[in-house]
Amino acid sequence: MGLDSLEVIFDRVGHFGRFQVFLYFTCAIQNTACGIHYLASVFMTVHPKHTCRPPGNVSQIIFHNTSVRRLDDIWTQFSTSHGDYVVVKLHDGDVWELTGCYRYRRENNSNWNFVYDGLKSSYPCLDGFIYDRSKWDNTVVTQWDLVCNREWYGSLVQPTFMFGVLLGALVFGYLSDRVGRRLVMWSTSIGMYFFGIAVAFTFDYYSFIVTRFLLAVVSSGYLVVVFVYVTEFIGMKARTWASIHLHSFFAIGTMVVALTGYLVRSWWTYQIILSTATLPFVFGCWMLPETPFWLVSEGRYEEAQLVLDKMARWNRASPCKLSEILSRDLHDPVAFKPFAVKYNLFDLFYDWNIGARTLTVWLVWFTACFGFYSFSLNSVNLGGNEYLNLFLIGAVEIPAYTFVCLGMDSVGRRNILVFSLLLSAFFSGMIMVIPRNHHIWTVVATMGGKFGIGSAFGLIFLYTAELYPTMIRTQAVGSGSMVSRGGSILAPLSIYLSSIWIFMPQVFNQFIGPYRDSREVDQLIAFYIFIYWKQTYNSMMGFCRSLINSSPVDK
Repeated sequence: MGLDSLEVIFDRVGHFGRFQVFLYFTCAIQNTACGIHYLASVFMTVHPKHTCRPPGNVSQIIFHNTSVRRLDDIWTQFSTSHGDYVVVKLHDGDVWELTGCYRYRRENNSNWNFVYDGLKSSYPCLDGFIYDRSKWDNTVVTQWDLVCNREWYGSLVQPTFMFGVLLGALVFGYLSDRVGRRLVMWSTSIGMYFFGIAVAFTFDYYSFIVTRFLLAVVSSGYLVVVFVYVTEFIGMKARTWASIHLHSFFAIGTMVVALTGYLVRSWWTYQIILSTATLPFVFGCWMLPETPFWLVSEGRYEEAQLVLDKMARWNRASPCKLSEILSRDLHDPVAFKPFAVKYNLFDLFYDWNIGARTLTVWLVWFTACFGFYSFSLNSVNLGGNEYLNLFLIGAVEIPAYTFVCLGMDSVGRRNILVFSLLLSAFFSGMIMVIPRNHHIWTVVATMGGKFGIGSAFGLIFLYTAELYPTMIRTQAVGSGSMVSRGGSILAPLSIYLSSIWIFMPQVFNQFIGPYRDSREVDQLIAFYIFIYWKQTYNSMMGFCRSLINSSPVDK
């Protein structure tokens, strides 16, 4: 069925009538659940302040030359990263210095002072850790002691999730063409609920990672298929707005994560509550029909006609006879021309201009996705109220998508894309020069950066499709989406590297210029790669040296 025939159908049954409105919001609400699972780890993997647990019952405590009654009283002034320690005396008379990752037994236990210059014996934290539980009763980090030499375990929670996102896009994108969109959406939604609940009942770190990986696979599968499903039911007059604003529901999921994190302080309760967001769609998705265009591609014409009749009744439009449209296409070879030849990834490089365009598009996809998740994941590290920060970072996406819809037809897709990326780069630079104690301005600049990169991320789907001929359009969008997953995998790692250099996430957020000709594209890519690696080389080397020099015991 040709593209012209598609629009003939919508001209008759309605481009965005009551049927499409009901279907659109039913499917889009499930996007909120996807946004929840994609960002849920920001609070599950919180690293609270901690110190070694003493090897016995404590009788006295000194911290900063001040006697305190309980170890829980030290957290307002204690800093794990700055090497603070607390001195405790046990009931057996031993005196110990407790730090974040080590404990030291004083050989002269008669010296009951905070400062001690005598001999000390060093021991790892074999009895576990004491955590600051003023904000969170427990997290994944406190559950399995992912601190000190196990801290990097926590940094892998989000990258492994994003690997699952990549796999899910590949698997379910293929399955949706084989078994239909409706079945994939239903099965992935059930999987999201099942694996979401299962995450809360995992018994160790490895089962947690595996279950979260499977949750990512099905969540990604839904996101990939719902975009196709919705656009196949909506006519050209409303398709652009509807497809871009699907991302708004993902942003609402981010806000739900912030609100739930504020209200619930136990990670497994938090995970269970977030997972219930999938239930309404699981109970209602069986009512959704298969798309008529997939049914036609499978030769199931009678079922497709029933769906079109249902659309016409809901929209109070005149019936559309599928047989008339198919008979017209049968005598129009142009309608079948795009499907006469199978195209693959190599066709995106069939000449120099298209190849250069593809490299530029991939770079934009990578940058947009990297910046999108960098701003979101790093919002809880900006200072101030981390729950409000994340809520605002999610909320700013909604006007960003509205800005794209209003501006792309008046000033052009390319100009909006370039402006959005430059805006994001500008605010990334602003974040780097704002003093760290100015939390409000840092959050405002981060919101500006997220507005820019969110606009670019929402537009790149549509713009990529319009940059290529019809026959390789699917390959272009699919390959760009795959490249972008590299950015989503690296983004949480850059947040971890911020412990080495606080501005690491902002360094990665570079800008991409407009496509003009192959020479400019080549120069732009070379410039981008030079800046990208020059600014990150020293920090990456420092990170590698820290891993090589780290001790096998807590330090």
